[in-house]
Amino acid sequence: MISVLILTKNEQLDLPAALASVAGLAGDQPDDIHVFDSHSTDATVEIARAAGAHVHTRVFDDYATHRNEALTIDFKYPWLFLLDADERPTPELLAEMQRVVRGAPANTAGFRLRRRDFLFGTWLKHAQISPYYIRLIRPECAKYTRAINEVLEVDGPVAELAHPLDHYPFSKGIAHWIAKHNTYSTMEAELIVRQQGLRNPSLRAALFGPDFHTRRLHQKALFYRLPGRPLIKWFYMMFVRGAVLDGAAGITYATLQAIYEYFIVLKTKELRRGGA
Repeated sequence: MISVLILTKNEQLDLPAALASVAGLAGDQPDDIHVFDSHSTDATVEIARAAGAHVHTRVFDDYATHRNEALTIDFKYPWLFLLDADERPTPELLAEMQRVVRGAPANTAGFRLRRRDFLFGTWLKHAQISPYYIRLIRPECAKYTRAINEVLEVDGPVAELAHPLDHYPFSKGIAHWIAKHNTYSTMEAELIVRQQGLRNPSLRAALFGPDFHTRRLHQKALFYRLPGRPLIKWFYMMFVRGAVLDGAAGITYATLQAIYEYFIVLKTKELRRGGA
């Protein structure tokens, strides 16, 4: 009853467990799991095919365009579960999704859930900035915007799921996380310089927007206009959100996020000065 979409690029370490975590979600057999691959150079594609997944290949350009292209696949079922290779749905979430799609009103376009990020085996309960994501959708009602740190927009009512999706962003190690966010920071800086973000952010929308993603969009645009952003972000995560309550994992994560923000600041300045 539910199709599955996993986007990949050299995910041979994480993909086997991701595929195993959703085996049987579509029905008695994993008959509609789709892996949308960006020309992996490792064993990702072979692993996907061996597990019975449908494999699609496309050259990556930007996150929103790439994900929107994936949504055009001819899925077997009307509902689609969006999963990253380093994410694992809990058994309770799988059962809940199967249950809610049976009784969902015809106009329901998607379901939002809470994602739990982990570091050093610790749930970043306080440190995690963006814990809520729409991951169960009707594909024809959804589209992605923003080339980096993409936002999923759903046309129609969005309901809530009670059980969590677990995320392991450090499954490949700290060095991999830093390398990935080095790329992200370059793309963020380019967006800022090209002024492709939100042109007229509103403090009202940032605080009282109709949904989480609208608030985050305006908050991010306003945040980019503040001086001393890396330090502000570190203090906000540590003492406003309470990352310190997550112990060493929370402190580490807040520091890594501040470093990521500093990368964006430096690269934005470099681009505006005509640098590489």
